[in-house]
Amino acid sequence: MKAANILIIDDEINLTRSLAFTLRQAGMECSEVHNGLAGCEMARKNQPDIVLLDIRMPGMNGLEVLERLLADEPDIPVIMMSAFDDTQDAVTAMKMGAVDYLAKPFDVDELILLIRETDEKRRLESEVQYLRDRNATNEAFIGNSPAIKNLRQELSAITKSKAKTILLLGETGVGKAVIAREMHLNTAGSGRPFVEINCATLVENQIEAELFGAERGALPGLVAKRKGLLEIADGGTLLLDEIGEIPLNVQAKLLTFLETRTFRGLGMPRDLFSDVNVIAATNRNLTQEVENGNFRRDLFFRLNVVPLSLPPLRDREGDVALLAQYFSQRFAAEGNTRPISFAKSVGEFLNAYSWPGNVRELKNLIERLTIHYAGQTISVDQLPLEIREAEVHEPVSIEDSIFAVERNLVLDALRKNGGKKGVTADQLGISRHALKRKMQKLGLS
Repeated sequence: MKAANILIIDDEINLTRSLAFTLRQAGMECSEVHNGLAGCEMARKNQPDIVLLDIRMPGMNGLEVLERLLADEPDIPVIMMSAFDDTQDAVTAMKMGAVDYLAKPFDVDELILLIRETDEKRRLESEVQYLRDRNATNEAFIGNSPAIKNLRQELSAITKSKAKTILLLGETGVGKAVIAREMHLNTAGSGRPFVEINCATLVENQIEAELFGAERGALPGLVAKRKGLLEIADGGTLLLDEIGEIPLNVQAKLLTFLETRTFRGLGMPRDLFSDVNVIAATNRNLTQEVENGNFRRDLFFRLNVVPLSLPPLRDREGDVALLAQYFSQRFAAEGNTRPISFAKSVGEFLNAYSWPGNVRELKNLIERLTIHYAGQTISVDQLPLEIREAEVHEPVSIEDSIFAVERNLVLDALRKNGGKKGVTADQLGISRHALKRKMQKLGLS
């Protein structure tokens, strides 16, 4: 995770220099200015994460600086520094939007702790707001099929490798976002941000601003600075779903970030750094997209260092029942109702169906059935037509399989020998009487 970038605005030169040195020793980036006007200009230029602002300064005082800072950047955390007799002004500053204040002289360790707490809160608030906007949800990563067991082994190897860039491949609806969250929890951890974007839902200018951020006025109608997802996801994971839909010019900018971990938002004055794991996902054949000129070859090679293919639901033997049970319990809990159950014959049709929409299709079906038949046992008649028309194969016993093989073997030998039982018996390596008994048993006499 990148170090917090701190701006100190205070007219006491010796204090600011000493404080800046201490904060740098604590692992933070720090800049300092000694009057209010210069502080506003520096904040606009450097875009600090946190501002330490003195209340009493000649010229533009701390309250005037605070008002201008928050007008330019409403979400910027400002910590006021005040002398003992400035308490009333400090309270006024809090009402205006400052996050906290410290009375001079203050303990430096106390200040460092406050800065770290403020920075963590800022990061979490950015993530929470983004997740609310995206209405993100979480799903369990479940399944016991051989395909899923193999996938778990691959996931374990990838997470142990500490790879920073991963490419997820698979059909629509196989659960690429679910796997991405699983990888995030195994690498960055639950305390770090996980954000995702569907690249197919935004036009060219929007996706660039969404990823890298944009200064106010950089795009028509943009009246406030927008933080990019690379900055919001710093220290965590960014999922780029439908990566094949990114325009070529944005692909070039993304490649630069993957190589350097630095980026610059639209209209912004300086580069930013983000220590983020990037997971790209697609249902397209990127090799073909490269050949067609729709995807940069160098970006494809950069992403394809650690590829992971996700199996379709039709190849996950036995997982359909587990997923159906999971979703029935989940939607019942969300709707405060009783879960649905399934007749045995329903399970046979669910297993026989090809699930072109994969897990997403199954999830939508269970949600619909829960809405209409909460607490009931689902019968075949309540399934959609396309599932009812699936070809269900009756289970075949070992005895039945042996019977069929023997019957075909004897029939084939009889045909080749013109129905001559003696020649057929010799060819099969049995006596004529044994062949006669075998034919009677197999219903061929």
